[in-house]
Amino acid sequence: MIFRVLRGLAAVLLLGAALWVGARGQGPVPPLGQLLDPVNGVWGPVTHASLPRRAAARIPGLSAPVDVRYDDRGVPHVFASSEPDAYRALGYVVARDRLFQMDLQTHAATGRLTEWAGRAALPLDRETRDLGMPRAAEQKLAAIDTTTMAWKVMVAFAAGVNAYVDGLRPWQVPIEYHLLGVRPSRWQPIDAIHLFNRMGWTLTYLPDEAARYAARAMVGDQAADALFPLNSVIQEPIVPLAGKAPRFDFTRLPPPGRPDTGAARVASLLRSVSPPGELAAAGDRRHLASNNWAVAPSRSADGHALLANDPHLDLTLPSIWYEVQLVVPGKLDVYGVTIPGAPGVVLGFNRDLAWGFTNTGADVLDFYRETVDDTLHPAKYEVDGAWRPLALRVERYLGKHGELLATDTVRYTYRGPLMHRFGAWVSMRWTLLEPSREVTAFYRAAHDTSTREFLDDMAQGFFVPAQNVLVADRRGHIAIRSTGHFPIRPRGTDGLEIFDGSTTRSDWTGYWPVSAYPQAFDPKQGYLASANQQPEDPRAQFAYLGDERAFDPWRALDINRLLRADSSVTVDDMRHFQTSPLSVRAELFVPYFLNAAKGAVPDSSLDRAAAILRNWDGRYTRDNVGAVLFEEAMRRLRDNTWDELQGPSGERVATPSDDIMYDLLQQPYSVWWDTKTTPAVEDTRDMIVVRSLLQAYDSLVKRLGPPGAGRWAWDSTARVNVRNLLGIPAFSALGLITDGGQGTLNPAPGHSMGPSWRLVVDLDPAGLKAWDTYPGGQSGDPASPRYADRIPQWLTGALSPALFPASAAALPAGRTSATLTLDPEARR
Repeated sequence: MIFRVLRGLAAVLLLGAALWVGARGQGPVPPLGQLLDPVNGVWGPVTHASLPRRAAARIPGLSAPVDVRYDDRGVPHVFASSEPDAYRALGYVVARDRLFQMDLQTHAATGRLTEWAGRAALPLDRETRDLGMPRAAEQKLAAIDTTTMAWKVMVAFAAGVNAYVDGLRPWQVPIEYHLLGVRPSRWQPIDAIHLFNRMGWTLTYLPDEAARYAARAMVGDQAADALFPLNSVIQEPIVPLAGKAPRFDFTRLPPPGRPDTGAARVASLLRSVSPPGELAAAGDRRHLASNNWAVAPSRSADGHALLANDPHLDLTLPSIWYEVQLVVPGKLDVYGVTIPGAPGVVLGFNRDLAWGFTNTGADVLDFYRETVDDTLHPAKYEVDGAWRPLALRVERYLGKHGELLATDTVRYTYRGPLMHRFGAWVSMRWTLLEPSREVTAFYRAAHDTSTREFLDDMAQGFFVPAQNVLVADRRGHIAIRSTGHFPIRPRGTDGLEIFDGSTTRSDWTGYWPVSAYPQAFDPKQGYLASANQQPEDPRAQFAYLGDERAFDPWRALDINRLLRADSSVTVDDMRHFQTSPLSVRAELFVPYFLNAAKGAVPDSSLDRAAAILRNWDGRYTRDNVGAVLFEEAMRRLRDNTWDELQGPSGERVATPSDDIMYDLLQQPYSVWWDTKTTPAVEDTRDMIVVRSLLQAYDSLVKRLGPPGAGRWAWDSTARVNVRNLLGIPAFSALGLITDGGQGTLNPAPGHSMGPSWRLVVDLDPAGLKAWDTYPGGQSGDPASPRYADRIPQWLTGALSPALFPASAAALPAGRTSATLTLDPEARR
């Protein structure tokens, strides 16, 4: 998981850096001179890029020395005598490798980017604070019981980070700080909450309620609701179906109706209160998301439970993950990846079990149209006939030198932040802004020994973003539960509207009981899989969870088919499944193109196009040409089919998902096939499909030349870019080639997102074994050999064995690259 803000922030920070370099500083040495200082400037961090074979440092508050052994993959194995000491050491080692990344995330999460980039970052900071995220973190901090281990972990982690920050010499400061002309910040325990809030903002799915309303404005309510339904047409849910799977719930799409004249204004209002970029990215992101699956001993070759996880998130350098092991004899032994800044392992395994997450896609945010006492400067809002005072919070935005750039007043109802959009005052209720205990959940989970214990601990503390939590243990049990806080809305409603804020009848009445969460334990089929599909059969679902656009069925169809077909799964099979380039989506759609072409008027271009698809095996391998033609044909098919949804400017106001298109393909004479561009002809399915294929072929020939020219290969049009957090090309890995594509289990090519970490675990009762990799490296320093050293391996789909020693002595000497001793007092 990386934060969406970083993509928009890169240009802002680069602008800030450019302005800083060109300006004069506060003293005899101009900023440019400081930047090029050979000792303390930008070149200083190069000498700090690699840890020496032996090093020592001091962390105040340690109860005993901590032994940190780095293996030959740069993974620190932390051996401590107490848990607080282990988390102090975690803070230190993560800060040493990822300080700028941690600091950037905190500035983004607290709405303080202006302190680095100046006024150019003000819109981003205002968004964060308008959403109430810093205020919510402060409230969560105030609610923490300071006698708990979770609080002690947060304090210890912060102490470790600050021990590193306080000990930094000017030449050790990461290069990004030099470019921006700023200094590292000290870490506070609340920063862990800010981090989890930002993770929640990144992964909370916001249903495109605006798309449905925009469609209603064009084709009426009945047609729009059918094009954007609550449930997926293709059912292969996470909780296994009672009957045959998959199930196709085809329905006749009603024809376009009379436009809903009021819906356009509601759509504009909804889009104005939604985080920028969220709605635009929704259609693209739903094809990416994440995968996890587990195989029971009855279906594995060695009779052990197996687990795989590969979260599909933003691909960045440094990576969003940092790999680590924490060991406290008799108390803690956990391995996996953390988000830099999180006090604990987020995904991974211990000696007894392994776990992985995928995003649930739950709708946990609602809007309310409020009645206020003053439409310009409200001080009160009306609820149930009584006026209540708005809570006010003054937000001050500072520049790089502490100067005041702007001051805002953010208003709050009891539901959440209040925003003024299109002449209306709208409040927002969001589970992210309500009490939660994510640090507690991860701390407890690291100690758990069984699948049910793990899922119950996560359910008690992990509220948002809702995740499909998959777990397997050495006893051979496998289980999954969609975990989070799911609102219970007023009877007869869902979250796809703006509620009347003047009455408490519009309020949530509570949260789903854990017993109602979508979940499965040791299913008869012998495996479980989640790939962001609908969690549960809607016929059995407790209540509204989210709309169809949150649930992408294609990867779920693929992994379930692979697991059904193999009753003797091996570790290597699990690895190969993760990088499968086969597209079930293509298998379902290509026959319609071929059948339509067969019955069409003979045409040489159409024949060549059909031959390409006929000879394609549906795999998005780097050298094939079929994938390029298929994706272009699908794009043309959407354009030609959904012309009724084109607005006055010619742009579609909303686009139904491809499973709705597949539903429409079952209706060859539907009125939806008849295009406005040919009023004299009543178009049918096959006419539109042929037209789309021909347009795709002709456009590719015009752009790339004939198919045999070598430019139609998939790797020529779809590559992977792993960008530096500041967007600096020299610090990025660009134009990478790998297999996979839209709707496949490995969907990275052509996108900024993809498998951010791959893990396979063998839950052998005699001793757990694991293999993993991610697209980056342990270090955040571009000069370090550990900055991007794993990318070649990641591109091929290979995994490295994870060293999981029970003690420092158990880590092979030949696999140890460095030793760091952390003491309560400095060594002499």
